[in-house]
Amino acid sequence: MKLTRFRTRTRVGFGAFVAGGIVDLGARMATIPGVRALLKTGALDLAADVAARHGPDLGPDDFSFELPVDEPGKIVCVGVNYPERHDEYKGEGYKAPVTKPSLFLRTTASFAPHGQPLWLPPESVELDYEGEIAVIIGVEGRRIPMESAAAHIVGVSIANEGSVRDWMKQSNRQITPGKNFDASGSMGPWIDTEAAKLPSLSLKTWVSDELRQSDTTDRLIYSFEYLISYISTFTRLHPGDIILTGTPTGAGVRFDPPRFLKVGDVLRIDVSGVGSLQNPVVAEQDRTR
Repeated sequence: MKLTRFRTRTRVGFGAFVAGGIVDLGARMATIPGVRALLKTGALDLAADVAARHGPDLGPDDFSFELPVDEPGKIVCVGVNYPERHDEYKGEGYKAPVTKPSLFLRTTASFAPHGQPLWLPPESVELDYEGEIAVIIGVEGRRIPMESAAAHIVGVSIANEGSVRDWMKQSNRQITPGKNFDASGSMGPWIDTEAAKLPSLSLKTWVSDELRQSDTTDRLIYSFEYLISYISTFTRLHPGDIILTGTPTGAGVRFDPPRFLKVGDVLRIDVSGVGSLQNPVVAEQDRTR
């Protein structure tokens, strides 16, 4: 099932993406207010059954996408997690992690939904892209063993873990400002509840039809299961929490000269078995959202 959230002219709801449209699950499961509540109550199988028995209530012109999880408790991001990414940091005093991942947090407001603009802020010209796979937690847990970690995944989504690069360098080792500009990243269009079961997912990032990133999850340094086990050691994971699992080599900052996003670009991230996340780039003062 492709579980998603949507906006119409009158409301925000949740449903299943089917045949180019939306089966309105919220209208048929009135006691459940959103995706996070659906996961928390363990009603995913019921939702899938409802989606399978109905055709779309909303056509492609009747809605726009919202972020796939309403108010996630936390969005945990992984730094370097593909082998060649270590090499990209040579000369910057960076030491490749040997046994533990580098982690940081992002706010919900720093992500735009599928189809909505990425904002190039007036304070910077260094808005960068980072195509990633997002793991969505479906089952609560703390100190989760690696061997049972997969059971805590409800599905995966697609993310652009975008960066405002010059704001990541304003003080030594501080990346929080540059990782949390409003609408500097994106996520969606849905949570695919089957894709996490695949042995490997391929990820490709395109900037205005130019391929910039390409890799597969079987090359991850830290697997989905390892990340869940490690993160849950220090914080309890809850349904709707999101883990962004790292980006491959090829971000704009690593070109010589750097190739940052500019107004008019269209960013597209494709993940096999899941779909495509697409966002245009606009100047923030020109925003329409």
